[in-house]
Amino acid sequence: MFTADLVIKDGVIVTDRTEFKGSIAIKDERILAIGEAEAMPPAKEVLDAAGLHVLPGAIDAHVHFREPGYTHKETWKTGTASAAMGGVTTVFEMPNTKPPTGTLEALNLKLEAAKKAHVDYGIYGLLGEENLDHLEELMDGGVAAFKCFMGNTFGNLPAPSTGAMLEGFERIAARGLRIALHAENASIMKRRQLQLQAFGRKDPLAHLAARPPVVAAEAVSRAAILAEWTGARIHILHVSSGTELGPLRDAKARGVDITAETCPHYLLLDENAYTDVASLIRVNPPVREKAHQTMLWAAVLDGTIDMIATDHAPHLAAEKFKDDIWCADCGFTGVETQMPLMLTQVAAGRMSLQHYVKMTATAPAQAFGLYPRKGILQPGADADIVVVDLKREHVIQAEQLQSIGRCTPFEDMVVRGLPIHTLVRGRFVMKDRELVEASSGHGRPVGRIQQMPPPAPKNLEHTTSAILHAGPPA
Repeated sequence: MFTADLVIKDGVIVTDRTEFKGSIAIKDERILAIGEAEAMPPAKEVLDAAGLHVLPGAIDAHVHFREPGYTHKETWKTGTASAAMGGVTTVFEMPNTKPPTGTLEALNLKLEAAKKAHVDYGIYGLLGEENLDHLEELMDGGVAAFKCFMGNTFGNLPAPSTGAMLEGFERIAARGLRIALHAENASIMKRRQLQLQAFGRKDPLAHLAARPPVVAAEAVSRAAILAEWTGARIHILHVSSGTELGPLRDAKARGVDITAETCPHYLLLDENAYTDVASLIRVNPPVREKAHQTMLWAAVLDGTIDMIATDHAPHLAAEKFKDDIWCADCGFTGVETQMPLMLTQVAAGRMSLQHYVKMTATAPAQAFGLYPRKGILQPGADADIVVVDLKREHVIQAEQLQSIGRCTPFEDMVVRGLPIHTLVRGRFVMKDRELVEASSGHGRPVGRIQQMPPPAPKNLEHTTSAILHAGPPA
């Protein structure tokens, strides 16, 4: 009889649909078999998971690892170390680095930096005003998806015009990759912020006042119309308000291929954070009032919001704590704390463990073309696995996090439920709550397994390319 590389024995195996006591045999990076312990083949190593739960590793579709260009905040090595400690086995990294990931040359710089990764990764290419002619080379070069900044954020990348967005959607739709959108209306926010600054507002709540929910609702509606027209697949990032849910639901009902995420800070924090942690809470879009949090939870449970991501965006303390809110960098660390924060909500009865797995593993794998190789525990899938102790309590403290920019609005929060072991393609990257340093470099780009067949083309006679090549009428 052949020998498995590892057997995870007698844990409670959890998928998006069921959970049961069982064992998992792993060989050559994939799950070989699932069943009773007695049915498993002999193994080089056995991990006793009795009393623990075995989940698919989380897929975080929204992280900023800052390299190249801002490595004093984060690097691929430290960011993916945070992911490993947080039970995250695949990340999708954003393009607002320096240089932005808008050309093949910039993509290659990032791919080189990513060779230090502890976990698997996809890289977003930029969809901007000035790089439309580079989209094909980015797709050929291995980007896993695209990111369009409809509103301003760190790096000050200008929002593309709606005309450039439409043309970009046309080009990307032909290849089937998903386009993630920072959906906020740039012109409304710029005007509001200038007015607030002229009035002398620099308190933390001024940031919230500058970005009312209408900026997000308008942007979601506009992006959905462009996606419906072109057939593009789109993903709405960091949904922060109940106001966005209407256009999101409408688009889904019309058959638009649209998915959406929210983040733990929108589900767990409210306007009190602007007093409790002051300028640390500045993030785009902003943490909003309690009423929005309530609507977001309902959308998480009814499927309007498809997944939970983190918008992991680390900065140093000196860059976050400012007397003038407009001078505080936007964002904070999150990839390491997501799982314990959300398992605490499972423990509190706010969602089932199966629904948590769906939102953090299965749904993102399906949306970004990785299912069934990732996002599920079944024979043939990559052995991306996190073993969690649902009873273990822990106190979140910035000094214990792996990120360089460790600031977190969840400082000193007591959580219940903690990842104990993390495996990426069958290899431990975190074991017994200790990072496996030697796993740096184990991560691989997911483009090699990604399957995103192009959707049915729409309105081809009206595309920019068709119009330019049609010539004048006879």
